[in-house]
Amino acid sequence: MGKITDKIVVITGGASGIGKAVAAELGAAGNTLVLADVQQQVLDETVAEFERAGYQVEGKIVDVRDPVAVQALVDGTVQAHGRIDYMFNNAGINIGGELRDTSLDDWNRLIDVNLRGVIHGVHAAYGVMRTQGFGHIVNTASLAGITPAFMEGAYGATKHAVVGLSLVLRGEAEEFGVQCSVICPGVIQTPMVHNSELRNFRIEDALEVLPMKPMPVEKAAKVIVRGVRNNDAVIVVTGAAHALWRVYRAAPEAFLAIGRPLIKKMRAVRIP
Repeated sequence: MGKITDKIVVITGGASGIGKAVAAELGAAGNTLVLADVQQQVLDETVAEFERAGYQVEGKIVDVRDPVAVQALVDGTVQAHGRIDYMFNNAGINIGGELRDTSLDDWNRLIDVNLRGVIHGVHAAYGVMRTQGFGHIVNTASLAGITPAFMEGAYGATKHAVVGLSLVLRGEAEEFGVQCSVICPGVIQTPMVHNSELRNFRIEDALEVLPMKPMPVEKAAKVIVRGVRNNDAVIVVTGAAHALWRVYRAAPEAFLAIGRPLIKKMRAVRIP
C-alpha cells in the first residue's frame, strides 16, 4: 500500500513520546496535523519545531478526561478542515507498582486518562466518521493490554480495556467504512519510561530490573505508521513484545513462569 499523505490527522498526547514521533512521521509525509496535549509548553515547543520543519501543524490544549473538550477538538477540526481521516487516541499515563500498593486514587487517574480518554476520543470521532463514510481510529494500548502486566496491574487493566474496545469497534465500524487499529508497544524510549510514577519503587531500580531494552521512539513510529497504513487490527511494537505475546497466547502458564522471576527481582528492590 502507498504512503499516508494529504490526510487530516488528530493525535491526542501529540506533543511528546509516541504521539510526537508518529506525528513527525506523518507530518514529513505531507499530512495536516492537529496535535492535542495537556502540556502547554511542551505542545508549543513541538508545534514550533514542526513548523520549522515545514509541516502543516496546529496545536490544541485538550484534557482527554473532559468529554466536552475532546468533542470540541473533533468538531473544531471538522469545521476547519471539512473532515477527519485519522484519530489517534494516544494520550496516556502510567502508575506502576504492585496491586497491594495501588490506591483507589491511582486507579481512578489511570481509568480517567487511559480508558475514559480513549472512550471520549472514540465517541467523538466515530460519529463524524460514520457520517463521512470513512476514517480510521487508532487507539494506543500496550503490551500490557495483551499480556499480564506484572507490577503494573492497574495500568494493564486499563490497556486491556482499550484493546477490547478497539477490537469490538473494528468489527462494528466496518460496515460504515470506518477502520480501527490498536497499538500495543513494548518498552519504547519515551519520557514515560523515566517519568512514570511508581509506588514503593525507585525508577532507577525498576529500569535496572527491566528485562527489555527500549526501542528508539522514531523506529517505533515507523512500525506504527506501517501497521496503520496496512489497517492491521493489533499493531505490536518491538520484537520482545511479539515474542511475549506469542508465548502468552500459546501457553499462558508458561508466561506466568516467565513472570515469576521479574516479580521476585522487583520485590527485592521494593521500598517497604
